[in-house]
Amino acid sequence: MLIVFGGLPATGKSTLARALAQERHAVYLRIDTIEQALRSAELMGEDVGPAGYVIACALAEANLRLGLTVVADAVNPLALTRNAWRGVASATASDLVEIEVVCSDPAEHRRRVETRAIDVAGLRPPSWQDIVDACARGDYEPWDRPRIVVDTTHRMPAETLAELYARIDGESRRR
Repeated sequence: MLIVFGGLPATGKSTLARALAQERHAVYLRIDTIEQALRSAELMGEDVGPAGYVIACALAEANLRLGLTVVADAVNPLALTRNAWRGVASATASDLVEIEVVCSDPAEHRRRVETRAIDVAGLRPPSWQDIVDACARGDYEPWDRPRIVVDTTHRMPAETLAELYARIDGESRRR
């Protein structure tokens, strides 16, 4: 199974994806980690373009072919990136579960952006203004297909995870 998380920065994606991967003993692929490794290696400069997603998709495909569950943690801002994950699932005949994580309270979302601790060495996270500007430019495209949507506003991660486990298991039983 390929479980793909998407959503704006600081909505709780990494917290949920990491916990789910650990609970399910799944391979955990985080785009931030891959992209920062590329920057740190000074192979591509600051703008790594789609390289992180390309690498993550290749790693996901290799691990799915081994019969492992893969959890992908990324903003997934574009239909193009979401379709790439769908292609990986199709190529490996794997179930695909897509999850969009949102924080529907702008004040809470901003608070998270401005107070979060960064756990990837060297990573410069986007500011609140960066996120607002990206949304205004249309850099985060609306989803155009069914997915699990979880709102993390004023919820503890354990509560959200319990909901996710039930919904993921329900999705896989329907297939």
